[in-house]
Amino acid sequence: MTEEGTWMSILEYAAYRKISISTIRRYIKAGQIKNRKREGKYEIFVSDLNLRAKELKNEKEHLALKLEIKNLEEKIRLLTEENEDLRMLVSIYEKRNTPPEIPTQL
Repeated sequence: MTEEGTWMSILEYAAYRKISISTIRRYIKAGQIKNRKREGKYEIFVSDLNLRAKELKNEKEHLALKLEIKNLEEKIRLLTEENEDLRMLVSIYEKRNTPPEIPTQL
């Protein structure tokens, strides 16, 4: 049974796994990852299951960030309203505590 998957260049695999190219080359040399040499360049095999798991993780992180953004936007809205209320109260308080104006004669 052949495993379904994708062949990636070393650079693509480094971005996918978020590891350095030199680390990938060490893995290849040690035989720790499935690879092949094509047209003088190494390619690394990534199974569809691994790709799908990574996509699901990215989607989950994306949704969590969207939810956090919504929550923060709501907090900003509430704090803005509270700030406006406090400004209004300060304005009212300052108007009540101003001394009466002394009339001037011409």
